[in-house]
Amino acid sequence: MTIAARNPTTAGGDLFGHPRGLAYLFATEMWERFSYYGMRALLTLYMVKYLLLPDRIGQVWGEPALRGALETLFGPLGVQPFASQIYGLYTSLVYFTPILGGLIADRVLGQRRTVIIGAALMAIGHFMMASERLFLLALLMLVLGNGAFKPNISTQVGALYPPGDPRRDRAFSIFYVGINVGAFFSPLVCGTLAVAFGWHYGFAAAGIGMLIGLAIYLKARSVLPPDEFERQQAQPRHPLTQDERRGLFGLAILFVPVTLFWATYEQQGNTIALWAEDYTVRSFDLGFWRGEVPAELFQSINPFLIFAFTPFIVALWSRQAQRGSEPSTVNKMAFGCLGIALANLLMVAAAAGSAAQGNAAVSATWLLGYFVIVTLGELYLSPTGLSLVTKVAPARYLSMTMGVWLATSFLGNFIAGWLGSFWSGMEKRDFFLMIAAIAAAAAAVIFACNRPLRSALKD
Repeated sequence: MTIAARNPTTAGGDLFGHPRGLAYLFATEMWERFSYYGMRALLTLYMVKYLLLPDRIGQVWGEPALRGALETLFGPLGVQPFASQIYGLYTSLVYFTPILGGLIADRVLGQRRTVIIGAALMAIGHFMMASERLFLLALLMLVLGNGAFKPNISTQVGALYPPGDPRRDRAFSIFYVGINVGAFFSPLVCGTLAVAFGWHYGFAAAGIGMLIGLAIYLKARSVLPPDEFERQQAQPRHPLTQDERRGLFGLAILFVPVTLFWATYEQQGNTIALWAEDYTVRSFDLGFWRGEVPAELFQSINPFLIFAFTPFIVALWSRQAQRGSEPSTVNKMAFGCLGIALANLLMVAAAAGSAAQGNAAVSATWLLGYFVIVTLGELYLSPTGLSLVTKVAPARYLSMTMGVWLATSFLGNFIAGWLGSFWSGMEKRDFFLMIAAIAAAAAAVIFACNRPLRSALKD
């Protein structure tokens, strides 16, 4: 049995004809993503421009041990490469711990209680960022909290719908908009507070956002589907069927190229943030306002474009489906990787223009174009992947399967941090060309797997 075969809470739709529970899950995820992306928008610049400078780094508990471990693997690290490694380690572990969170939910606590624990841990972690000494411990709390929260909020979306309900795919698109509404506003709020009052005010705003998300989720309990954990406790466990094994095998095949997608995509919060800071003209004269836009605010472009473009992408797929020309799920994912490759090729041109002017700052239009193409790629891969997991995941391993899928972001973010460590030592044109080549290779692998995987993935 797959996720779609669970209790269908379908009556009383109040969000585009969907169950009421979707509206609450949308809002909960929106505020959780507000907290995550608000903190992420500040993290690299906070480390490079403030925390890891020689006069402050000694205050961070555990920093010598972490530096020693990383330098054993990667050699001596300057401020920016060390910050990039921490960024990659943090953002990768955020997507590794969902495996554990999914296992705990499936076998011990159930989805609801695990989500509540995760939200509380994340709120604590954000507020701990106010102390420079507790920086690494705060990151650990955020990692553990996200692991408990992330897979179990996503699986509850699919559980709102009965088998074969066509609204389920659209529900994940709506849910994904919620993710990006939070991600859009958070750099604006947290970044503005950090610039105006100090870094720690930005981190505190992220913590408040997480508390709001927790409050919404607690209010929603009466309209959410029952935990799959409770249903499975009352039923005997059976070995995986042949169809279930084929579906899981199909997901496993996609794991490597999707990992490479995230390794290239996640440069946004790392090296692209540094490009915005050091190589982008950020002074604007709009007539009614003149000034310099903080680099952190560029992190809001991608999430804004997500909810701006989603209705058009969904409408396009609907028209293609009516004509029988909608791409398969696997091909959509390949198009997503191709989008990342094209976006980085655009940045190759931007970097070449900067180099020709003596590494001068260039127009922000280059960065806007990058975000437009990256966003289209993301829309073709990320929500499609979440929906795919809910179609093929065995119900008794539901949250753990989602956690394993999210682990593509774990490895991807870890690789992203390693790739970002080359930023300081490479010509920027060559760096972007390297990222484009990796994304293009991922697209080629997925395209090649389309035909053999369509049957296994029921696509």
